[in-house]
Amino acid sequence: MRSGLQKLGIALAALILTGLLSLSTAFAAGKADTFTGQVSDAMCGAKHMMAGNPAECTRACVGKGSKYALVVGDKVYTLETKNKTALDSLNKLAGEQATITGKLNGETIEVSSIASGR
Repeated sequence: MRSGLQKLGIALAALILTGLLSLSTAFAAGKADTFTGQVSDAMCGAKHMMAGNPAECTRACVGKGSKYALVVGDKVYTLETKNKTALDSLNKLAGEQATITGKLNGETIEVSSIASGR
């Protein structure tokens, strides 16, 4: 009888621990991260293909349907936002340093705020 109670206690403890780990993962997933890098476009990334400066290339590529991106070191993150104010800010900061706050999902940042990186 005691062995059965011990097994039940262990199973219950494991279930509680699993539940707590799931909750902590869920809370961590909602946390925003901050990234600082150069505003570019998803097609060109760190190496712009058009003649001229990076800002002009970024604006031209975005005008043709590419999304904005943030180049952080050797990593390129696609920036996802439909907010008109955020898109205007990215347009102004094209080719410049910016600090982006948002939720990282794979290689995409869901933008919540944008600030000049200067």
